[in-house]
Amino acid sequence: MNKIMRWPLAPLAEQSSKQNLRTRHRARPRRATLIAGTLMVCVAPHALAAERLAQRLEPRITVAPSIVAVAASQVPIPIDVGPAQALPRLSFVRLRGLPPFVALTEGHSVGPGSWAIPLNALSKLRANVPAGVAARAELAVALVNIDGTPLAETKTLLIVRSAVPAATADLALGAQANEVAELAPPPAPAPKSVSPSRAPRAAGQNAPAERLLAQGERYLAQGTVAGARLFFRQAADAGLAAGAVRLGATYDPNELAKLKVQGIVADVAEARRWYERARELGAADAEQRLARLGGR
Repeated sequence: MNKIMRWPLAPLAEQSSKQNLRTRHRARPRRATLIAGTLMVCVAPHALAAERLAQRLEPRITVAPSIVAVAASQVPIPIDVGPAQALPRLSFVRLRGLPPFVALTEGHSVGPGSWAIPLNALSKLRANVPAGVAARAELAVALVNIDGTPLAETKTLLIVRSAVPAATADLALGAQANEVAELAPPPAPAPKSVSPSRAPRAAGQNAPAERLLAQGERYLAQGTVAGARLFFRQAADAGLAAGAVRLGATYDPNELAKLKVQGIVADVAEARRWYERARELGAADAEQRLARLGGR
């Protein structure tokens, strides 16, 4: 009778289970490597895009390498900031290094040669350059946060070139008139002599100074008192009584209250000085303005 061999099934099952376990353990590192590689492929483009977006959102400020201005003119100051999403609320542009005789049409002075300009005024920003000046100045331009922290900085060179005075033609005409006067018979003597320093000039007799006065009035109408003072001073120095009156008014607390300007401090001593100069030049209302200053 043939014997039937019976193999034990439990050892075989245990051995097969161990082999399968070893196979699964060997496969796990491969799967982990494959998953990590897949994640890197998927995440890398997004990380790169995020980095590029962050670079695009970094605040920046740009300005022309140099700005050329001519004396007795107004020149644009092209400053660009961006991007809009990266600009903090209430940030502003700070400009330093302006020559003392140059004033800006926007913003306000925060120190000698230093101005603060709101961002919404950059498109209208211009520099007022008076007559008879020339200079080269390096300007430091910065985008500044409300707490004073610089966010971006750059520099530009301001070149102010002297121009042929607008009064050249007037002087030439005046010389011709003097030559004709020398050939004409002498005029009859005036019934009463008037001191030249107190005789007010008739309209049109000091055309260059009147142009300076008109330019100052335009700046004053815009609320740019510092720029207006520059032109009023030049008109007064040219002997125009109205220039001295208007310059004194920019320091007069009574007049500044009417203008309702902000950031301008009255100076009674300066107001009195220029009103007295206007009186010397023959301004009819100078005495009344001095009286209003009183004992201030």
